[in-house]
Amino acid sequence: MKFAGTESYVATEDLKVAVNAAVTLERPLLVKGEPGTGKTELARQVSAALGLPMIEWHIKSTTRAQQGLYEYDAVSRLRDSQLGEERVHDVANYIKRGKLWDAFAADGKVVLLIDEIDKADIEFPNDLLQELDRMEFHVYETGETVRAVNRPIVIITSNNEKELPDAFLRRCFFHYIRFPDMETMKQIVEVHHPGIKQSLLTTALTQFYEIRDQQGLKKKPSTSEVLDWLKLLLAEDLDAGDLKRDGAETLPRLHGALLKNEQDVHLFERLAFMARRQR
Repeated sequence: MKFAGTESYVATEDLKVAVNAAVTLERPLLVKGEPGTGKTELARQVSAALGLPMIEWHIKSTTRAQQGLYEYDAVSRLRDSQLGEERVHDVANYIKRGKLWDAFAADGKVVLLIDEIDKADIEFPNDLLQELDRMEFHVYETGETVRAVNRPIVIITSNNEKELPDAFLRRCFFHYIRFPDMETMKQIVEVHHPGIKQSLLTTALTQFYEIRDQQGLKKKPSTSEVLDWLKLLLAEDLDAGDLKRDGAETLPRLHGALLKNEQDVHLFERLAFMARRQR
């Protein structure tokens, strides 16, 4: 069971090695990187490449670790008891299975995505240590122990918004997805926009990387944003010549796809103003 990328996902050699190492070690793969570098998509592509079902658990700031195991609906049971419902005598009727339970109880091996773990409370990763390590947990209300019949491939993503505990990191195989260089980005674009003119692609990507390298930029545009920008350029039937800028026109064409806050737009407007004054 080896991951070698897919036709719709350009995986670098070090990323392939990381995925396969995590599968071999049977440890969660912790993937970090800038937003928009394909961390979440990686799990979906691993699922597709290996022919395995996928279970997705998207983490929010209010998500608790217990929700990934199960939740006991005591309120519904109390209401049913007041109404004299027969189902009230079986506490299992009020247990809602979480994503980890679904993954552990699956008939075959699955890919479990725990997406953006750094959004949750700092104690969230610690609260899952034992369950992810032993691949089992206890349901106190029913007295049963849920064990993974087939150990899932666990992929955990983080945008590095907060530090993760050392004890949690020790149990993971770690990989940082570096931002693609020009050549890798060309391969990625070719997957999404096959047949794009090389002159347009080279000019557009040159401008894109110049924007990313600009000092003082608050939010650097990501891979997903350059793909959106190229889609707009193609829809407008623009060519490399249409993208040429002089010092007085620092903002790129259709810059709203790349610059996502007013501070960055104002930064490039100031650069254009300074260039005009120097002419």
